[in-house]
Amino acid sequence: MLYISRSTSIVHMHPRQTLFLGLFSFCFCFLFNFSAIAQVPSPESVFGFRVGSDYKLADYDQMLEFYQKLDEASDRVQMIDIGKSVMGRPIKLLFISSEENLKQLEKWRIASEQLARARISEAEARELARSGKAIVWFDGGMHATERACAQMTNELAHRIATEESAEMQKIRANVITLLVPVINPDGVDIVVDWYRKNLGTPYETSSPPILYQKYVGHDNNRDWFMNNMPETRAANQVIYREWYPQIVHNHHQTSPAWARIFLPPFRSPVNARIHPGVTTAVNLVGSAMANRFAMKKMPGVISGVAYSMWWNGGMRTAPYYHNMIGILTETAHATPTPRYYDPTNKPNLIRGVRTDGTAIFYPYPWEGGASHFRDAVDYMLTSSVAILDIAADRKEEFLWNIYQMGRDAIEMEGAVFAYVFPTEQWDRGEAQNLVNILMQGGLEAQIATASFTVGDKSYRAGSIIFYGAQPFRPFLIDLLEKQAYPDQYAYPGGPPVPPYDLAGWTLPLQMGVTVDRIDHAFEAETKTLEEFESQPTTLAPGSIYLLSARSNAAYRAVNLSQQDGLQVGILQQAVEQGGYSFQKGDFVVQGEQSTSKLMKVVAETGVELLPQQTRQLLPQKELRPIKVGMYKSWMPNMDEGWTRWVLEQHSFDLDTLHDKDIRSIDLGQYSAIILPDQSPQRILNGHRPGTMPEEFCGGLGLEGAVALKEYVRRGGTLITFDEASDFAIDHLGLPIRNVVQSLSNKQFFIPGSLIRASVIGDSPLTYGMQKEIAASFSRSRAFEVFTPSRTREGGKEEVKEAKKPAADVIVKYAEKDLLMSGWAMGEERYLKNKAAMIDISHGKGKVILFGFRPQFRGQTRGTYKLIFNSIIRSCMVD
Repeated sequence: MLYISRSTSIVHMHPRQTLFLGLFSFCFCFLFNFSAIAQVPSPESVFGFRVGSDYKLADYDQMLEFYQKLDEASDRVQMIDIGKSVMGRPIKLLFISSEENLKQLEKWRIASEQLARARISEAEARELARSGKAIVWFDGGMHATERACAQMTNELAHRIATEESAEMQKIRANVITLLVPVINPDGVDIVVDWYRKNLGTPYETSSPPILYQKYVGHDNNRDWFMNNMPETRAANQVIYREWYPQIVHNHHQTSPAWARIFLPPFRSPVNARIHPGVTTAVNLVGSAMANRFAMKKMPGVISGVAYSMWWNGGMRTAPYYHNMIGILTETAHATPTPRYYDPTNKPNLIRGVRTDGTAIFYPYPWEGGASHFRDAVDYMLTSSVAILDIAADRKEEFLWNIYQMGRDAIEMEGAVFAYVFPTEQWDRGEAQNLVNILMQGGLEAQIATASFTVGDKSYRAGSIIFYGAQPFRPFLIDLLEKQAYPDQYAYPGGPPVPPYDLAGWTLPLQMGVTVDRIDHAFEAETKTLEEFESQPTTLAPGSIYLLSARSNAAYRAVNLSQQDGLQVGILQQAVEQGGYSFQKGDFVVQGEQSTSKLMKVVAETGVELLPQQTRQLLPQKELRPIKVGMYKSWMPNMDEGWTRWVLEQHSFDLDTLHDKDIRSIDLGQYSAIILPDQSPQRILNGHRPGTMPEEFCGGLGLEGAVALKEYVRRGGTLITFDEASDFAIDHLGLPIRNVVQSLSNKQFFIPGSLIRASVIGDSPLTYGMQKEIAASFSRSRAFEVFTPSRTREGGKEEVKEAKKPAADVIVKYAEKDLLMSGWAMGEERYLKNKAAMIDISHGKGKVILFGFRPQFRGQTRGTYKLIFNSIIRSCMVD
């Protein structure tokens, strides 16, 4: 019986009554909790099929519906928008943890930030590490043709939020999961739509004939220090400026054939600028993941091949330079269509690793058999939960370590003291862009509020200073200093082992920005720079304005001015105006009675237009309207996308030309036509018949090649980048050869590095250029012009001098010290003084051949103007 004392209001219970009430309360809470969980929608309840089912894909609208319902139904999930994709789709971030943790999200965020920034005392850090929560980031759907990633994240979110195992309760109590289920929503819909349309046809397992990100396709995982794309900027804001996760897991699906999943440890080399605590932690987490697979009897886990820890710029590699544990997994089976692997065809080696169970990084081989889409989902889920489990178990260690590595960076002895960006820059706009890139990556900047002196050099107020004593020092140093990739060979005396992605990427060299390294201490009056504070632009009264061609932004201003009906010319001699020196090749803009239009141009571009101070007519060549044609193959080409992005960013009037367009329309309407880097075979032949729907098969064909040749012969300008130059040489019969074409890798090898080159003469193609540039060379080209021999009837060669081709070398590789950053073999012997860019006449027109990629991944800002000038030259009125 239950008794209540009126005098004390205290409840007195019989022991059996206490036991009964306790059991009742437990059952009530369990049933209430079970009922709440039961009301949380599963992906299957929204999609109508289980995630990973054969032949089934959910599209992004279905996923958004599921995320919304999950957010509304569960107190363990909070969802926010962090940005929009390049095509305007929302990018969602889900916070998943216990109800108690989500009520204090800002508390845990601040703790993570304080530990990562490492400006607090050791005692404070110890307490935050003890009381704080591990922050773990997951993302899916980056490479949209790796189809299981974006599907799996729906189930991962549901599982973390609803599973009641002891392990998952521990995870929710100790970890804040940051999940971006789809980081490339545009690509998901492109790929899902393509699969659904082609399901049941011979093209079922093919990929779309367009990039699965509007501009960069697969290179959306190559943008993680440049921040060119909105998806990258949205994620980096969360990772490096808000939440500072200790672990970042980036899901992909390019597992080596016959393995089921790749995971760390990675192969050598590791970038020595990365704290060894990061490298060993990556190995630790990877080993824990592999152990989980082994104990769950899930074979086919391979490590130590293909992928390394050298390159900066990937989703999982940039975190290394921020003292974070970056994890890449590459899972097999990227299509909903099942496949069978005949066990009798199992290879003896996978990427040089034995498949008999004797390899230390492949101890549990997969034997083959049926392979399904659901297998990929299960492997991804297992890898993700393995990470969450070790993060929960070792959360205090991981939190303390990110603090300790930050302190090590701040206190590093004998290291650079600061990097200074002087106010005097060749292109101030690109200097500003580089400062913003560094700050978007979480680096701390100061702006000088007064002039100061370091040694014998004076710096003005407004100079930007990045002090070396900051927690993300490795990121700062790696982007501003040169890379020296270690020599690696397949075996002694054998061919070189190519790096994973690039060997060198030093940004001041690529962008043409002056950055001074200061090794000793100095004093300067500064304030913290939250955002780059550019000087407000104004427009002084005038009717004719001068604009320097040094700035990339000037070309955007020219295009906007022309498109707004303003007349633009190109100055033909140097002039002095109001203390400013203008050079041949700078721009003259007619602004009489058009002040409002020019003010709009200035506001949009940030350029400085100075009014002409004399009534004297300046010698100039008028510019006709500019219109560019861009060749776009049905074989998706990232270089085409990057080129299109660069030109659109600078407001060029641009048309996309497919194979049929080249063959059928009037090409004479274009100031220039650009062939981006692509192999001649792909340009000419495209997809083989039967491999894609008929309308996407074939390339330019001979008819298209002839149309381009005729376009040039009649006066057009054809611009080709890197490998596409081979196509122009072959099909237009140009007397140019690639002198490194026949060399073996053992003789000549430059994989993704920066090579010193010189800009020659004062051709219109060189206007606004610095005399020395860094050419982005990735197994690229070096040219020489030859005099074609003549032949007699019957084909016998005639020994007699022929007419010398009308060809000008615009850029040549340097005579010495060619390697600026990265790795090179044989460059001094085979590359020095060879042509890197040639301007050659063909009929009444011009062909401009680039041996390198002057717009590579939107990084090589210092060579953009070579492209812009190549376009504009054809519009100059003589």
